[in-house]
Amino acid sequence: MIKQKYNKKLNKVFLNLENAINNSHIPSAVLGFIDINKNIIIKSKGYRQLIPSKKLVNNQTIFDLASLTKVIFTTHQILQLNSKNLIDLNAPIEEYLPDLSQYDYSSWERKVTIKECLSHSTPFPAVEPIYTRGNDPHTLKAYILQKRWKKNLPVYSDINFMLLGFILERLLKKNITNIKCGYNFNFKPKGNNIAATEMCHWRNKIMVGQTHDENSFALKGAGHAGVFGKADDLLLFAHDMLISKNISDQHQQLIQTKVFKNRTYGWEIAHKNWSGGNNCSNKTIGHTGFTGTGLWIDFKNNYAWTLLTNRVHPSRHKDSKITSLRIKIGDKINQEFGTK
Repeated sequence: MIKQKYNKKLNKVFLNLENAINNSHIPSAVLGFIDINKNIIIKSKGYRQLIPSKKLVNNQTIFDLASLTKVIFTTHQILQLNSKNLIDLNAPIEEYLPDLSQYDYSSWERKVTIKECLSHSTPFPAVEPIYTRGNDPHTLKAYILQKRWKKNLPVYSDINFMLLGFILERLLKKNITNIKCGYNFNFKPKGNNIAATEMCHWRNKIMVGQTHDENSFALKGAGHAGVFGKADDLLLFAHDMLISKNISDQHQQLIQTKVFKNRTYGWEIAHKNWSGGNNCSNKTIGHTGFTGTGLWIDFKNNYAWTLLTNRVHPSRHKDSKITSLRIKIGDKINQEFGTK
């Protein structure tokens, strides 16, 4: 009875996605919803691949989650280590990366803290085309660690999470792609039911099953992007967040704590005109991925939703209207399921 009721509600929400697909703004969409009682509803439509041939999407299609990697993997791992007193969130990153800026021990890069990296409150630049410097991951890591970065005003930065990824590798003594993600997330997806992303002119092919993000690809795995997963994987992850299963209460509290502007530890907090919509509760967190993905968790209404699209297929150089689409979906989800 509940699933029947939820299906009707989700169908109303999905109309916005059908319009976006019919107008060729996005090739496909998978929309999923879960409540605290673990009732899951997923709906999908469109094509996971358009060229060289059309392939239909379904509820089990695997997507390149892009920057969702930052929260479902890197933040999650860091906070788990913190709950075991294996990492200090207030410590400068030089404690874990002693070779950072090794030619200048007084550099500002060394004094940045774990907490500042998680909340994107560092002076690192938003992005850097590191992949253009070669294809040896060890050399590229050394470049990131030794480059004297220009000091900027704080922005959302991939560099923050590359460094956090390096720290995880050092602490866990594993290459990042060999660190267990959990929830069926994987840096190396298996099978053929994978959504295509971009026709990459650097790699000269349509990217399917290999990370879309050039820097993560060149580094052969990184803390800022590269994890793949399905809608139900994300929903089960969100459900564990809601009930504090497989995480500590401290972990759950931290991801709801405002740290810098509209950000908490890794996640974004509800604010005006954000991706989760304008009528969600003030206890909602979320994150998006460049490829067209997103996950939002409402701790007041005790539910979560995910929207997975391959909006960069076959090219990022078009207006997918993903920003306004996410807001519409968030507004409609909260209208149908929420109480504010």
